[in-house]
Amino acid sequence: MEKEKIRKRLLNILDISPELKAILLSSDPMEIKRKRIKNFLTDTLAASFYDNPESPPLEWVLTRDASRVFRTIFSRRSERLAGHSVLKYINDLLNNDNLTGIEKPGSGFFAEIDHLLKGIMGKTGVYPEKIPAFLKHEGMTAARQRSADLSRMARTTKRFLDKYPCGLDKGVIRKRSINKTRILEYFNATELEWEDWKWHASHIIRDEDTLSALIRLTDEDYRAVKLARKYRIPFGITPYYLALMDYGSNREKDYAVRAQVIPSLHYVEKMKELREREEHSMDFMLERDTSPIEGITRRYPMIVILKPILTCPQICVYCQRNWEMEDVYAKGAVLSKDKLDKALEWIANTPEVNEVLITGGDPLLLSNRRIEKIVSRLSHIKHVERIRIGTRTPVTLPQRITDSLVRAINRFHIPGKREIIVVTHYEHPYEITPQSMEAVQKFRRCGMEVYNQLVYTFYNSRKFEAAALRLNLRLIGVTPYYTFNTKGKEETDDFRVPISRLLQEQKEEARLLPGTVRTDEIVFNVPRLGKNYLRAVQHRDVISILPDGRRVYEFHPWEKKLSLADTYVYTDVSIYEYMKKLKAAGEDTSQYKTIWYYY
Repeated sequence: MEKEKIRKRLLNILDISPELKAILLSSDPMEIKRKRIKNFLTDTLAASFYDNPESPPLEWVLTRDASRVFRTIFSRRSERLAGHSVLKYINDLLNNDNLTGIEKPGSGFFAEIDHLLKGIMGKTGVYPEKIPAFLKHEGMTAARQRSADLSRMARTTKRFLDKYPCGLDKGVIRKRSINKTRILEYFNATELEWEDWKWHASHIIRDEDTLSALIRLTDEDYRAVKLARKYRIPFGITPYYLALMDYGSNREKDYAVRAQVIPSLHYVEKMKELREREEHSMDFMLERDTSPIEGITRRYPMIVILKPILTCPQICVYCQRNWEMEDVYAKGAVLSKDKLDKALEWIANTPEVNEVLITGGDPLLLSNRRIEKIVSRLSHIKHVERIRIGTRTPVTLPQRITDSLVRAINRFHIPGKREIIVVTHYEHPYEITPQSMEAVQKFRRCGMEVYNQLVYTFYNSRKFEAAALRLNLRLIGVTPYYTFNTKGKEETDDFRVPISRLLQEQKEEARLLPGTVRTDEIVFNVPRLGKNYLRAVQHRDVISILPDGRRVYEFHPWEKKLSLADTYVYTDVSIYEYMKKLKAAGEDTSQYKTIWYYY
């Protein structure tokens, strides 16, 4: 009975393309079917280029893209790389009498095949039946109608943007003032102490009971934090960042802030499991293969990463280096003087390097004296022209950005000779506060640029949510720089977003913003190899669709036209499951319907 239900469901989808359906149901050998499908795709694509008055003018673009993906998926090379044959799988589901040993297809698989065939056959329903009125006119009449259309588009965008509160809103500021008072009373502290970053560092909230005394937690949150401490998984929240959380546990407005630092049960349990697997490495980015000396990571010709410290005031749940962190604000996480000296000597002896990113961990947890010494040492290396400081303290602990710290760094920022840049991580407009804005402005007033790297997760991926962040960042003096796809780490599956959603966000939301605001580049960080720029489709291919509906990608190395390097095969999260999560979060998923047609 189950076999017949699966077969019937698949046949209903294949009704979109009777010719393809006939090929798959035929008794031809597999390789003959493969050739016939290839010829069918060629003919369908050729036909789509001819003018069809019944089809919207741009539908052929979707047909071209879907045909390319279908052809790639059905190639023998893709099957070898993915370890899965979509053609054989569909053939078995349709023609085998017994499905024993064959994985049952999930709803995500059917959804992917359905949308892929609609794309090939020009039946996506993405475009309206009527072309815009202004295309029928010329001159001022066309211009006025076009302007009216653009205004409607802008009003729709604003309705979305207005959904996301910013930490600069007067009501939010008042609410956080109350939060601060509550936290100060709990710790019997003063306003003066609140302005001292060392007070915050010495009062980091590290356990579930202190946390639940200051904000309301769900039972799951409480249990997750308790288990994190039990399993020695780094957890901690600065009093300042805790004040950004609403008192209630419903996460109505502060969901993105809480999700940064309060782990899910899935995260905690998976972290424990991964640590216990002897054969498994949690070094997702394979830094062990790109570290010529301890404290240094190098993936590109002219820039290196220097890691003088491997801890932070608080650990983000999705942190790339969570496997290296022993604890929040851990005293023993500083690179020893001997190892730091050797790392700096290595940079001095590598004249090809002209830029250094100081990160970790968060290097601004170091004392002013240590930071100044590191920047000074780098500044005395003749070939180092640019120093980047990667820090989240403007967001999590803005009190750390003191005048004395800025002076210690700024004296090495010499226009025309050497540039000092600050790169931070704002993840949501709710994290932007008057205090964090002032921290940014301290750098800006000294001529230093501040850039933002957004990690695109489920918790900032709703329609126009990232756009709202970019608009507010520009107003406080921060330039959007990168938008990173969440690392494909098992413990952060509930954070991950399909690659197609990043592409959709850039094309349909970020694209509506002024050019000075949409300055960030969307990237996928390929383990061992480095950044793969997602805007350019020639840098990747969809090579398979798994029975559970997840797409498998082959990412190309950045240097593919410069030198020989291998590609990287990556299994994405399911679009279908992502859409289910959006719906459960109260989103109208019809607003995301084009997501299936981004590859």
